Amino acid sequence: MNPTRRQAPLLAPSLLSADFGNLQAETEMLAASAADWLHFDVMDGRFVPNISFGIPVLEAVHRYARQPIDVHLMIEEPQHYLSAFRDAGAAIITVHYEACTHLHRVVQQIKQLGCRAGVALNPHSPVSLLEDIAADLDVVLIMSVNPGFGGQAFIPNTLRKVAQLKELLVDSGSSALIEVDGGVTLDNAPALVAAGADVLVAGSFVFKDGDPVGTLARMRAELAPEALETND
Repeated sequence: MNPTRRQAPLLAPSLLSADFGNLQAETEMLAASAADWLHFDVMDGRFVPNISFGIPVLEAVHRYARQPIDVHLMIEEPQHYLSAFRDAGAAIITVHYEACTHLHRVVQQIKQLGCRAGVALNPHSPVSLLEDIAADLDVVLIMSVNPGFGGQAFIPNTLRKVAQLKELLVDSGSSALIEVDGGVTLDNAPALVAAGADVLVAGSFVFKDGDPVGTLARMRAELAPEALETND
């Protein structure tokens, strides 16, 4: 076995791009797809300039989901809502570095609730900010767009940032997964995996053609280790 062999990334379609009027049907459809996680974006209109899902919607989605639900809290003071999101069905809870004054405490709260703990970084935030907490994390989410809206263009500097984060995690002995969210398509996904990404969040790309199951299957095939090695 080649120790440097790439691993297939986890695929996490973002429900922010799903049909809000048919979330049960969308969730049941994704249950039989190549999706590994379901990405659930929560926006409060304060930390980001938009409002999206809340706890009752997560409860509804959780009833029909077969994959773990990856809850991304783009909200102020997330520490007040962690147990409610856990109870509603979150398996992974990610908070923003920029929203947490006492980040270590919040990460420990998430872990004590039995969820995997993640921290997200906005495009302007360097990965060095996580140096002292990297070993405590299960996931680091790199925003490859500015948070708050779906359908934005991928920020090219993300590739360098993912590579820097991978180096930091290795140096700190952290086993955290690197997740990338925003503008992910098959045009940039292979480079993201090569840089060190473990989880790819894709919204518009997965749902835009009305065939998310087919798109996810294509992503799975084209991002398989043997496919990536062939294209090197």
